[in-house]
Amino acid sequence: MTSSSADPARVHLYDTTLRDGLGMEGLSLSVEDKIAIARRLDDIGVEYIEGGYPGSNPKDAEFFDRMRETPLRHAKLVAFGSTRRAGGDAATDPALTAVLAAGTPAVTLVGKASAAQVRDVLETTEEENLAMITDSVRLLVEQGREVIFDAEHFFDGFAADPQYSLATLRAAAGAGASAVALCDTNGGSMPEDVVRGVQEAARVVDRDIGIHVHNDADLAVANTLLAVQAGATQVQACLNGWGERCGNANIISVIANLQLKLGIDVVTDEQLERLTELSHFASELANLAPNPQQPYVGASAFAHKAGLHVAAITKSAGSYTHVDPAAVGNTERVLVSELSGRRNIVAKLDEQDAGLSLSDAEASALADDVKDREARGFQYESAEASFELLARRSLDGYVAPFGLEDFLIVERRRPTEVEDETEMQAEAMVKVRVGETLSQTAADGNGPVSALDAAVRRALLESFPDLDRVHLVDYKVRIINPDGGADAAVRVLIESSDGVHLWRTVGASTDVVEASWLALQDAYEYWIMRWGGI
Repeated sequence: MTSSSADPARVHLYDTTLRDGLGMEGLSLSVEDKIAIARRLDDIGVEYIEGGYPGSNPKDAEFFDRMRETPLRHAKLVAFGSTRRAGGDAATDPALTAVLAAGTPAVTLVGKASAAQVRDVLETTEEENLAMITDSVRLLVEQGREVIFDAEHFFDGFAADPQYSLATLRAAAGAGASAVALCDTNGGSMPEDVVRGVQEAARVVDRDIGIHVHNDADLAVANTLLAVQAGATQVQACLNGWGERCGNANIISVIANLQLKLGIDVVTDEQLERLTELSHFASELANLAPNPQQPYVGASAFAHKAGLHVAAITKSAGSYTHVDPAAVGNTERVLVSELSGRRNIVAKLDEQDAGLSLSDAEASALADDVKDREARGFQYESAEASFELLARRSLDGYVAPFGLEDFLIVERRRPTEVEDETEMQAEAMVKVRVGETLSQTAADGNGPVSALDAAVRRALLESFPDLDRVHLVDYKVRIINPDGGADAAVRVLIESSDGVHLWRTVGASTDVVEASWLALQDAYEYWIMRWGGI
């Protein structure tokens, strides 16, 4: 391992996926998605989790409200805001009021660290910008908040006017900031520039030095690691490298490199082994296909095609891998596979507290079943409820609480009261069996899935009246093989809640209604099995 000049005990992980990462084009997360990711980041050992900008939109404000109900167990939740307006008063500034109202133990404030940006963008004086930083940080510190100062455009500003950029750091530190994060906002800084800037910042400011790098020059992870070696003690990054334009530094790769290459223990070995799972979980929630070529955690990261490489690894595992794949929860493989055998199956069931004991043969058979289903479009990385049901159904003696024996859906387009406008309406008729009882019901909906859901719920409520507490929180559809055109297979991921618990299920088919039903069936069956008295 390469030695590092940084003190291993003082390199802090700061995740900004839920704020800066959501700047990525085409990416959107619901409040429930954000909460789920925050929980996973907390479990994986991240110390600071930036939840969003409470003063910018209702979704972020709701997120912070919801997080008060079930706070993080280990990490500090961080609200993001900006320094007061030029010529304004910190005590009445809307952005500062919003971050205080979020009630988080820590706040990150962004402020300009480039003299040119101050003049051309803020259209104020350099002296006023320093006052804005000082007043804003001091106000939050006096209110009992830990404050991290994000020095925006630091490296560009440092290249043009190093003394002023360093002065912004002094202003923040002097007002009580616990850390100053140096931002490569445009993402174009070269490694030597990052190293020089970090070294100078550490020389003039007696605070934790953070590094926040964008990936426009494809150097984000490398620059983050070099910053740590130059003295940075906090790394800011995003899951899977999400972020505006070309993205931010990838916290998955950063963690793996810090731990496995630089010998800096930022998480436990057990948490490190969950990086692959975390990466895929986030992608699935965001309705994005995981990048198979993503370093460390991609499906192809330790995969080999037939030829010399395969011949070598059959004789000596690891002949063509730079680290042990198991260290990050991945696997070396020849055949396409998302899971790596019975040990993964058993560990996942234990993690979910499923209470199942599988023999080696049963676990191996289940692993084969999972691989077969993944080849048909299923994906269990973030559909834990469907995975547990798959395991239960593989064992002798399991009896499903209900079964859908038949259904018919009729769709029609009809005119509305508004001239020249029409609406779609669907009606579903279903036959559902619970034990020896067969129920036939019908219901309308604003689409085929909605109608099917309403009809099945109506039938099940006769036997499981508490099921009325269950509602669909999120519904995602992804095309699995785009080359198939209209005949392409689809995967449906459903998130459900009863107001207390949250679970996810998956279905896949060439028919979107069938895929949706498979996910809905699992959603209801899981709740009945877990909390419905079965």
